[in-house]
Amino acid sequence: MSQTSRAIRAITLLLSLILISVACNQNKPASTTIEKQETSTKTPATPETDHSYATSPTSNQSVRDKEADDSVANEAAPPPASDPAKVAPVLTPEAKRSAKPQSVAGIGGGVAGGVAGGVVGGRNGATPQGSGSFAPQEERESTTEQYTNYGVNRMVETAKDRFSTFAIDVDTASYTIARRKLNEGQLPPAAAVRVEEFVNYFKYQYVAPATAHPFALTLEGAPSPLNQRRHLLRVGVQGRQVEAQQRPDAHLTFLVDTSGSMQSVDKIGLLKESLKLLVNNLRASDTVAITTYAGGVSIVLPPTSAANKGEILAAISNLNTGGGTAMSSGIELAYQQAHAQLKRNAINRSIICSDGDANIGNTTPTAILKQIEGYVKEGVTVSTIGFGMGNYKDTMMEQFANKGNGNYYYIDNLAQARRVFGEQLTGTLQVIAKDVKIQVEFNPNAVSRYRLLGYENRDIADKDFRNDKVDAGEIGAGHTVTAIYELELQSPVDPIATVRLRYKAPNGEQAQEVAAQLPAARLHQNFAQASEDFRFSIAVAAFAEVLRDSKEAKQWSLATIANIARQAAPAQSTERQEFLSLLDKAQILKAHATTPQ
Repeated sequence: MSQTSRAIRAITLLLSLILISVACNQNKPASTTIEKQETSTKTPATPETDHSYATSPTSNQSVRDKEADDSVANEAAPPPASDPAKVAPVLTPEAKRSAKPQSVAGIGGGVAGGVAGGVVGGRNGATPQGSGSFAPQEERESTTEQYTNYGVNRMVETAKDRFSTFAIDVDTASYTIARRKLNEGQLPPAAAVRVEEFVNYFKYQYVAPATAHPFALTLEGAPSPLNQRRHLLRVGVQGRQVEAQQRPDAHLTFLVDTSGSMQSVDKIGLLKESLKLLVNNLRASDTVAITTYAGGVSIVLPPTSAANKGEILAAISNLNTGGGTAMSSGIELAYQQAHAQLKRNAINRSIICSDGDANIGNTTPTAILKQIEGYVKEGVTVSTIGFGMGNYKDTMMEQFANKGNGNYYYIDNLAQARRVFGEQLTGTLQVIAKDVKIQVEFNPNAVSRYRLLGYENRDIADKDFRNDKVDAGEIGAGHTVTAIYELELQSPVDPIATVRLRYKAPNGEQAQEVAAQLPAARLHQNFAQASEDFRFSIAVAAFAEVLRDSKEAKQWSLATIANIARQAAPAQSTERQEFLSLLDKAQILKAHATTPQ
């Protein structure tokens, strides 16, 4: 070998060492900002509140089987939970999770990669290369995106805590954020992945409500294809469908972020097109008001009948960007407009369209959330629609919708805008129940341990299941909600589990309950016998677990998950076929991220 060749190799090796050093330095925990989130102490429902099982209306619908699966629909409400005084002390929510909640802000870096647990910015990413090709992407510019790591639920010993209680969640932003990242050639930040929002993005064929309740429960279980020692349980909730012409009038106030950070095509450009789609799907009896915020706030359009679509569409077309971000003042102005057109028995909704960035006035989520909570009490709910990347503040947008009793969506393309504001508009706007909670009671004689996949930031203390002052989730017309558990069974004793759902009418304060049980006989003998929907939902949840670097999924293979999904994704299902493509991209990116450079 010539001296020149040796010199070139030496220089190459030196450059590689420098790049590795840079990567290590960029991946130090010092690049994260951490804010601990408060969590409540879990204890079972108190004996006093257990009486509500006997007095609350329950479904008398008999057990139904879906076409080819053994899922269970609503049954008469089972007897009250065992006397909590005889139940062993329960675990705190913190003990159920493997990590404490963290608010994560990070620095992008293809070579450096992302800090495990959610530092933003891409781990070694990839970009589409021409027609159909996909190759790992190299250097990414820095970002100031923010996500929150709520930890990962761990296996819980049933003898110590037989209850699992959480608020339902129909948001889907986490999935569409991850979709955009993967399509742009990056693995999503681990903290951006919320399992329940992945699973609930997809529609499943659950049994429709057949009683006065606006819900039906469906339970299905089978051995896990990912861990031979475990079973999987799927809890499905189907909300009552409402025809578009039957929904109440909608009085909407768009609060549009027109600050300088929103100037790109994927922000203000896509935002305008999305709002136009929404307006074109409104009825003449609906109304729209538009307010904006940047360095200051302004009323672009006072409350206007949707019959005047031309005037509303022109106002949207004329939106321009520039200046700082006075989000707090903008929210206050939007509320004033919403309150001016407040109507009882109507949909009164403020819709925040933004990247979540706030830098003028109240800029912290805590201060702005207090504003929103006050508006909800006055009858105005708040939904959030996220746009753009680079400086995106997911935590802010997710919490706004949570406290605002609304929905949180992320729009990554026009197809998603059509889905939210066209195909699913009635469900997006009309709430059929509020403060919806689920409590699953596992039989300690049948289940030795269990784990809920996702819903970490929706955890509710068991004792608060029937505390109707505790805020929970909302569900829209026709929405489905899915929760998946991993179980370790010890004997086939009935029932395996009892599921109770508690809710209030949209304008009511009296809570009601629906309940169902899973008998051991209804557990499938093998995974292949489970319904197609069941198998697909498991693949989606498993994919999310891998993307968020769950310790429980360390041995799970993306290739195995892709095979499960492929056998449950009909060719005519565009959304499921798209999911398969995302799995393929993730496999390439994961392989590249673990390959020595």
